[in-house]
Amino acid sequence: MPALAYYWAVLAWRHADRSGSTSYRQVLLPQPYALDLPGVGASSVLIAAHDPTTGRPVGVVHNRSSGAMTVTTLLAPGGTLMATTSAVRGSLRSWSAVLDAMSTDEQILGAAVTVQITPGAGEALADDVKDRRRPDAPRLALDTIDELVRTTPRATASVAPWMSVIVDPTAGANPPTDLAEQVAEALRVVDTLDLSGTGTDIVRRSTPTDLRRLVRSAYDPAVFDARDEDFAELTWGECGPVAADDLLEAYAHDGAVSVSWVLREMPRRPIPYSVLLPLLSPGRFQRRITLSYRVLDPYEGEAVLEREISNAEQRAQATAQVRGRARWSQKADHQRAEQAAHQAASGAQVVEWTLRVTTTARSAAELPDARQELERAVKATKGIRMRPAYGAQASTFAAGLPIGYQPLVK
Repeated sequence: MPALAYYWAVLAWRHADRSGSTSYRQVLLPQPYALDLPGVGASSVLIAAHDPTTGRPVGVVHNRSSGAMTVTTLLAPGGTLMATTSAVRGSLRSWSAVLDAMSTDEQILGAAVTVQITPGAGEALADDVKDRRRPDAPRLALDTIDELVRTTPRATASVAPWMSVIVDPTAGANPPTDLAEQVAEALRVVDTLDLSGTGTDIVRRSTPTDLRRLVRSAYDPAVFDARDEDFAELTWGECGPVAADDLLEAYAHDGAVSVSWVLREMPRRPIPYSVLLPLLSPGRFQRRITLSYRVLDPYEGEAVLEREISNAEQRAQATAQVRGRARWSQKADHQRAEQAAHQAASGAQVVEWTLRVTTTARSAAELPDARQELERAVKATKGIRMRPAYGAQASTFAAGLPIGYQPLVK
């Protein structure tokens, strides 16, 4: 991270801290602010709707300041470790088609795919095995399953993936004015995205209870395994923290402490599709990995690539004037920019994207271990360069939740 950017983030955070903007106490807020989520989620509100195609309940998060609506879909990824290379390439092509469809629909502002990994799922598995155990089974089978149950809680985790799509229902030719019509339009737009063949299965559109669980359990991991009835009656503001402190390098919330990292730079070489596997592997602490996308329209994408080519040429020329020749890395940057421009001219789409990772410890005493575990996972990705979100821990934390906040969306 450039030193100037770091010190600017520190100064901005100190200014916010002096003004009291880094602390949140729900019990001290006057009405109606106590009914809102903290920080960047304050303008969001949860709308309970029904999917017109299935009739099932669905939750839509409405941004009252921008008018955008976010629809979240719960997923069940199949994984790629046991898949053939041809199957993986087919999934990548299908995902490319989804991004292409997003670029041609002006109502879609952006999307985010999040994978939340919560350790300790083996305890729930032990209860399930206990109910299904047959005493008349062979002794070898009973001993084997007992050994698996004894070791599983330390080696498995609960994986909860979802995809959130941010839609502007009023960007169409005939924009709806009624709120109910806007919700219906947002659901219609999301239904046009076909995720079949991308390596994942759609479980369902998230219900209001699903969204309450995801948001509330992020702020308070202790309630992750609570029953649906415990979330059904919560208001949207109650899904957030009762108290939170946005620190320079951490975010304290409801008895837990989180640290978030953001993408700094991708490797300047081809990478395998399994590059994120170390981040997606279970550990001791809850972790959320979020990939955010904003697909540029063809004209904007062309302008971005032209700027990249010009900037690469200028950097190489400036270095050549001082050192006598340009660096090899600068030459490679120019070649990649030209290659991207050639692909865009052939019909490919330009995508702005970024990666965010948040890990949560149950106490401040465990935070160093959680930070060390995250650092090891980032280094194991072999080339992906990330850094702590200095002075932006709370907003980065919120960007991994299905509340419709995405900094890439303008």
